[in-house]
Amino acid sequence: MRSVILYSAARIVIFLVTAGVLALFGARGVLLLLLALLISGVVSFVLLSRQRDAMSSVVASGVRSKKSRFKESVTKEDA
Repeated sequence: MRSVILYSAARIVIFLVTAGVLALFGARGVLLLLLALLISGVVSFVLLSRQRDAMSSVVASGVRSKKSRFKESVTKEDA
């Protein structure tokens, strides 16, 4: 769970920094938000690949765990 929070926080920080830099260059309103979203997405894709892999493995293992517990409960209910 820690890796999910860390990755999300890093994405937010990258977005805010990007928006701040764009605001300094004069972007305003919807243009600022769209450009910040696009640029921060590309930057985070490059810079946060290791954190994204760690987060996805945590999420995938959580989903597998929930599925197995669900299957066990269905099996017990059927029996």
